[in-house]
Amino acid sequence: MELSKADVPTMYFIGVTTGSSSSARIFPKWAETLGLGECRLVGIDLKIHDRPENYREVVDFIKSDPLSLGALVTTHKMDLFTACEDDFDMLDPLAKELGEVSSIYKREGKLCARATDPTCGGMALEKFLPEDYFWIFGAEVLVLGAGGSSLALVWHFLKGNRTDNCPSKIHIANRSQGRLDNLMQLAEEWGSEGRVIPYLAPEPLTADQVMNKLNPCSMVVNATGLGKDGPGSPVTDQVSFPERGLIWEFNYRGELKFLQQAMKQKEDKCLSIEDGWDYFVIGWSQVIGDVFDIKVPIAGSLFNELSEQAIKLR
Repeated sequence: MELSKADVPTMYFIGVTTGSSSSARIFPKWAETLGLGECRLVGIDLKIHDRPENYREVVDFIKSDPLSLGALVTTHKMDLFTACEDDFDMLDPLAKELGEVSSIYKREGKLCARATDPTCGGMALEKFLPEDYFWIFGAEVLVLGAGGSSLALVWHFLKGNRTDNCPSKIHIANRSQGRLDNLMQLAEEWGSEGRVIPYLAPEPLTADQVMNKLNPCSMVVNATGLGKDGPGSPVTDQVSFPERGLIWEFNYRGELKFLQQAMKQKEDKCLSIEDGWDYFVIGWSQVIGDVFDIKVPIAGSLFNELSEQAIKLR
């Protein structure tokens, strides 16, 4: 990790394999369309669950460097929050509630941070989720992973704007107990009333067993970094996806093994499959708005233009 003083207004992308992201190709075109002037996007790669001092080094650098305007955070949202909470001058209430940071930006000399996933994830979901879907079909949800994006999705179902369209059960399968416990504690505070069910799944076979028991039409979400930041999938090749299920792969790049597993069963199981592309476009556009202090709409002609530009450069 090398951090050099910025010589033009700079936004950072804090991730694991940032060089493979479409953002490097898309950002210059978006910057031109949004009228940002001369600026730059720089990727910062950190190890998954990196040392706290490395997160603090990055945040302190952005805070102290005048032309370093902010950053988008992926993968490290919860670890960065835990390591750097006291380094931010302003944290939005949702970032504190979820214990994660996805957008870092500056306002009037203060370093600010917020959690964008609850809003952006909800927007991406509503793009493909039919009206009253869970109520009509009695569908359940299985979320694979218990990190920041999983927390945001559970929050959306329990406290978001569409709590009337909430699954009958939300199953959470995660490889480690700590994050599972954290998610369950928050879910209870959000009024889950037993609808959120945890599973410790250190091996993919356990996640298979949970998925195999889902109701028809249920939704399965890969909210892990497997297939993007690391190889493999949270389930095995022998897993049985739910009949007429909705399959949402949060990742949009990498080997995407989970997506491939779903595609192999698409015809036999009548699956509807979504990748993380809309989530990517919505999330990035909103953080760019934070960093450069502009309003980027989530619908309409400008948003459609940004989306089309991104698709061409994908």
